Amino acid sequence: MLIRRERADDAAAVAAVHRSAFAPRHADTGAEATNGIDDDADPPEVDLVARLRGDAGWIPTLSLVAMEFDAVIGHVCLTRASVGPFPVLGLGPLGVLAEHQGRGVGSALMHAAIGAADALDEPLVALAGSLDYYPRFGFVPATRVGITPDNPSWIAHFQVRPLTAYESQITGEFHYAEPFY
Repeated sequence: MLIRRERADDAAAVAAVHRSAFAPRHADTGAEATNGIDDDADPPEVDLVARLRGDAGWIPTLSLVAMEFDAVIGHVCLTRASVGPFPVLGLGPLGVLAEHQGRGVGSALMHAAIGAADALDEPLVALAGSLDYYPRFGFVPATRVGITPDNPSWIAHFQVRPLTAYESQITGEFHYAEPFY
């Protein structure tokens, strides 16, 4: 597996990754759900990535793909966000093709994204996500460092990963890039 920056010609493959990763599935079989609702509709993550690419918060150097041979099998992006007046990063979405999940692809993408952000002297990465998955990468509840999400419904799953350039005065309300809203 190779992790590299996303290129313009990866857009369709990245959409396919998020389509596969976030498609509704039957709990008992893992097969895609057929619940009578528009099963051909893309999950929201597909549109989110497309809208992020056109936003001022898009940082091309922090949109990464996982490659296996010549195929894109995973994607993650970090976009410009803020905590009060401080520029920080928001993570997401993170997606891996369904047939490649559970093989360390997501972990490799997370380590690469965090390492790249740290190398660029970013102070922290924030996300709303699984409390079972993200703490293994150093994420802690954001309230622990005085940061709250601007959407109160996210507070239970809102986490931050302070990086080397983090300073304790970075406190206040977090705001993602506009396409998240």
